[in-house]
Amino acid sequence: MKTIYHPAASRGYANHGWLSTHHSFSFARYYNPERMQFGALRVLNDDEVAGGRGFGSHPHDNMEIVSIPLEGDLEHQDSMGNTTVIREGDVQVMSAGTGVVHSEKNRNPDRPVKFLQIWVFPRERNVEPRYDQETLDTGAEDGRWHPVVTPEPQPGAVWMHQDAWFSIGRFAAGTTTEYTLNRSGNGVYLFVLEGSATVNGQTLNRRDALGVTEADGFTVDAGTQGARILAIEVPME
Repeated sequence: MKTIYHPAASRGYANHGWLSTHHSFSFARYYNPERMQFGALRVLNDDEVAGGRGFGSHPHDNMEIVSIPLEGDLEHQDSMGNTTVIREGDVQVMSAGTGVVHSEKNRNPDRPVKFLQIWVFPRERNVEPRYDQETLDTGAEDGRWHPVVTPEPQPGAVWMHQDAWFSIGRFAAGTTTEYTLNRSGNGVYLFVLEGSATVNGQTLNRRDALGVTEADGFTVDAGTQGARILAIEVPME
């Protein structure tokens, strides 16, 4: 097993007034040649958008884009004709494929919206653009890894054009849980949403991350306050 530790404080940071954002990988004006991607995982942004503000219309292509709201309401509009709102407990995917234009806005004028924006390289280019969202069964993540993004359609999750699995687990203090990879050769990028945990001797606190490669599985030990963790499993080649 090989691991790479990314403490929360090592992330890139930008404050644009209306947007406060942390970048796990090089993005916009943050550039770190050692933090370009983790396999097919290209972007993991931890965003907070002020009330009533947002990202104006902008284009994407050939990228699988996942949004996971953590607090508040995020309004999405795109050139495919979708106008939707995603909230805490939802997950959204957009396959940009041959090209799509979209915007994202905080639906509420009086409180921020917080969400993770995650980009994954697709397994094939120039697919037909598509959009989907799902309300998750958050109770299903208690004490186990609950899939929220998969390579093929399945109930309770969204899917993307990549051999990737996103799972969220909520683990009680002092418990031990195994993670078994879904595909040989993949790696897993663990991102601690809340609490703390230890993996392969490395303690991870809130918003810390650990990339795990060259392993078929590993053990996660939840800390004294428990842990809620996002596991992003992606091809490394």
